[in-house]
Amino acid sequence: MFGKYATLALCMLATAHAANPFAAKQTSADTKSAYMSKLMSKATPTANSQLHGRRLADDDAEIEVDITGYSLRFEKCQFVRAYDQDMIDGGYDTVLSTQRFVIFRLCPSDSCSKCNSGFGEYMVDMEEYLGYTVEYRENEQEEYCEACDEDCYYAAADDAAAADDAAAEEEGDEEEEGDDARRKLAAKKIRRKLANASDCDTCVDACEKIESMEDNNYLDATAFINCQSIQEATDDDGNQQAAVYAGPICASNGKKIKIGVFSDENCMFIDSDKDVENYLTNEDGNAMNLSHNLLKTVYNQEECISCAEDVEADENGYYEAAEVKEVCAELYDVSAKCETSNGFDNGMSSNSYYAQNDAANQVENEELVCDFISSLKSNTYSQDGEIVIGGSKVYTAGGTTTTGGQKFALTFFIIGTVGLAVYAAMLHSQLTKGGKADLSAQGGAMA
Repeated sequence: MFGKYATLALCMLATAHAANPFAAKQTSADTKSAYMSKLMSKATPTANSQLHGRRLADDDAEIEVDITGYSLRFEKCQFVRAYDQDMIDGGYDTVLSTQRFVIFRLCPSDSCSKCNSGFGEYMVDMEEYLGYTVEYRENEQEEYCEACDEDCYYAAADDAAAADDAAAEEEGDEEEEGDDARRKLAAKKIRRKLANASDCDTCVDACEKIESMEDNNYLDATAFINCQSIQEATDDDGNQQAAVYAGPICASNGKKIKIGVFSDENCMFIDSDKDVENYLTNEDGNAMNLSHNLLKTVYNQEECISCAEDVEADENGYYEAAEVKEVCAELYDVSAKCETSNGFDNGMSSNSYYAQNDAANQVENEELVCDFISSLKSNTYSQDGEIVIGGSKVYTAGGTTTTGGQKFALTFFIIGTVGLAVYAAMLHSQLTKGGKADLSAQGGAMA
C-alpha cells in the first residue's frame, strides 16, 4: 500500500514545475497574484448539471460543471517531505523537499457541518488554498464593514437628526399633537434601535478593531501566508546573523494553520525553537503581535463557504440560476479529486469532458488520489512531513513527541534484539564446540 502512496507522490513531484497545485513554493509577499489569475475550466454540462458560470472555450461551446449545491469545508493541512531533484541541483544538504497540502471537501450545503455522505474530497497545494480562501474572506470582511458603516453609523446619525427634529416639532406643536404623537415617535425609535442595536454593536466593535489593528501593535497573520523574510542575514550594523523566514505551518494535528518560523527562503525547514512574534516590529521598533481572526476563518470547519453566488429576484419576482463563486470554481479546477467513492454525483467521473480531454489521466487515477489523501489523513506523516512508521504521533505546534506506548515498544524491541543477539552467540558457541568434539572422536577412531 505504501508503494502506491510513494508512486503517487513521486508522480506529483515530477510534474511540480509543469502544473500546480504541486509546484514548489515561491518566495513572494503578494497573496493576491495567484487569486487574480484566471484558470480554464475542464468540464462540460451533464444532464444533471446545475452549475452556471464555470466556462471554457471548446468548439465555441460553454463548458460547465455543477457545484452550486455544495459548500467548501476545510479538512486538514499536511506537510510531506519527499525526494526532489531541485534540492540536488540547488546544492542543498538534503534531497528531500517539503510539499504542503490542504485537503478540503465540497459538502452538500444543507449538511455541511456533518458532511458524511455525498461529498467530494480534494487535495491542493497550501499556497493555492490560502491564496483563494484568504482573498475571499478579505472581500467578505470588507463588504461586512462597509455594510456596517452604512447601516449603523449612518443610522445613528439619522437617529440623532430625527431626535432633533422631533424635539423641535414637539416644542412647537405639543398642545396640538399631545401625548399620542410623542408615544408614536418614541415607539418608532425604540423599534429601530431594538432591531439594529445588537448587530450594530457587534459589527462596529469588530470593524473598529480591524481598522485600528496596527495602532494596537497587531499584524494580520494572513500577511504571512507566503514565505517571506522576517530577519535579514545582516543586521543594521553590518554584522552577520542567521536569516529567518515566516510562512504557514500545520498545527493541532493538521486541523489548524498558523504562522511559523523557517530557516530557508522557500520555507521548507521549520525551526520549531523560534516564535515568529519575536521577530516582528513596527517602524518605531515596537514589538508586534499576530492577529489570527481572519486566518481562522479559512480552516474553521463550522464556517463553510457556500459555492453558490447570491442572487436577487428580478422585477417580476423570479430568481435566475445561481452561478458558482470563483473561490470554489478555482480550487475545484486545480485540485486532485476523490469523488466517486464518497458519492459525489456531479464530479469529473460523470462529466464527458473530463473523460475525453486533458483531465482523463486524473479520472483514471482517481483511486490512487483517494489512497494518497487517505494516507495524509491517517497520520502516515508527522506534522513536519516525516514518514511515521508503526504508531501514532502526539502533535504540538512546534513538532512531534513520542507517546508512552511508543517508548515502551521501543524499549521492548531494543531489549529483545539484545537478547536475541546473546542467544545467537551462545548457540553459535555450542555448535562450534560440538562440531570440534565430533571431529576429535572421528579422528581417534581413524587412528
